[in-house]
Amino acid sequence: MIIGAENQHLEFKLQLTDKLDFEKEIIAFLNLREGGIVYIGVADNGEVIGLTNPDQLQLKIKDRIKNNIHPSTMGLFDVLLEQHQDKTIIKIVIAGGSEKPYYLVKNGMTPKGCFIRIGSACEQMPADMIESFFAKRVRNSIGNITSRYQDLTFEQLKIYYHESSYTVNEQFTKNLELLTQDGKMNYAAYLLSDKNGCSIKVGKYSGTDRVNLIENEEYGYCCLVKATKAILDKLNIENRTFTQITAKERLERRMLNPVALREAVINAIVHNDFTREIPPKFELFSDRLEITSAGSIPAGLSQEEFFMGYSIPQNKELMRVFKDLDIVEQMGSGIQRILAVYPQSIYQFSRNFIRVTLPYSAGFIDSQQLTPQATPQATPQATPQVESNEDKVLAFCQSAKSRSEIQEHLGLKDREYFRRHILLPLIDAGKLTLTLPEKPTSPKQKFITVQNNQDKNKEL
Repeated sequence: MIIGAENQHLEFKLQLTDKLDFEKEIIAFLNLREGGIVYIGVADNGEVIGLTNPDQLQLKIKDRIKNNIHPSTMGLFDVLLEQHQDKTIIKIVIAGGSEKPYYLVKNGMTPKGCFIRIGSACEQMPADMIESFFAKRVRNSIGNITSRYQDLTFEQLKIYYHESSYTVNEQFTKNLELLTQDGKMNYAAYLLSDKNGCSIKVGKYSGTDRVNLIENEEYGYCCLVKATKAILDKLNIENRTFTQITAKERLERRMLNPVALREAVINAIVHNDFTREIPPKFELFSDRLEITSAGSIPAGLSQEEFFMGYSIPQNKELMRVFKDLDIVEQMGSGIQRILAVYPQSIYQFSRNFIRVTLPYSAGFIDSQQLTPQATPQATPQATPQVESNEDKVLAFCQSAKSRSEIQEHLGLKDREYFRRHILLPLIDAGKLTLTLPEKPTSPKQKFITVQNNQDKNKEL
């Protein structure tokens, strides 16, 4: 079996030797803007030969990349096993690093220690290029920014690591690169700590614009991993299944593609520019989901290269943790998973933000059209039905009730119909009032009949 031919982004090695040639290839890809891939167990002509001890080699490769190359490469590579028929090979995916130049620890930041990929060859980096890279090195990263709080705890993060069968020792923060060079907690540590000021909002609107906000929930002030899982759970609940009947069959579909949805959420969080202290946000409309994250395409990377899946992690410390916990499956695969379902046009790039707009599946909006029971304007019995529902609401809300409780009491499934034709008219007529009038969109909001409320005020 032939994989292909070596090129600027692809290198083959028959086996892993004790020489540092392997590290040189990794360094060359780290110093390349788009990164690259190294295969072990493949001949120079692309023929798959296979390996006899791939599991041991996998661990050895990780140690060599970690210990023999500077600056830190954690969060910038994946070491994967691939099966080709009955043969196992190792695939190493390397992202372009943001702290160029990368170099061999043994030889330092010199032409003998720094390498660059030219065509399909690994070449020594000229001294002037080394100086140019070093002058542009990104210093303003969450790994280099000192946290304003140093009394951080990580009980939530430790639980996730234990669940993933990792052993957490006293060097926990150092091993996860949560310390600055002078040994202080960095901003990555702050985001992953049990308590922080980062809150990610999930808003929901009744229509296609931002006029009527019907839900506004916050996920955060806790470990970013915990917040991410909570957001994924919330959006999974919102991602409803609907029935689409075609000429040939009855189809069960999801509002949004689950795989693309998950990848878009994780990408927005892991690659968000947290140095601006602006978290990503998620907004559900009646026809789409919009995900907005701070930052833009990494410097030097074109839109075409971005869509090809070349990766320059914005936050390599977060990437490393999310990979450890199997939240991120493989570096650079997220964009490809999304584009397998949606077109490139779902992405909008500006100087300071990236927005991803995921349209709901074809047929979803039609499936949500009001049923005859819930569309009073369609039948002569409409008005009496509404009046009856209003009376039921006022009777039911003698004690404060939430929107979902009222809607369930009436047996109405269509939320928008209930809000427009029953709830809002009662509020506008002064018959129903909010228990939290200063926070109309609060998830804790409840409703109570006005007369009952006035009576209680008099008693007080």
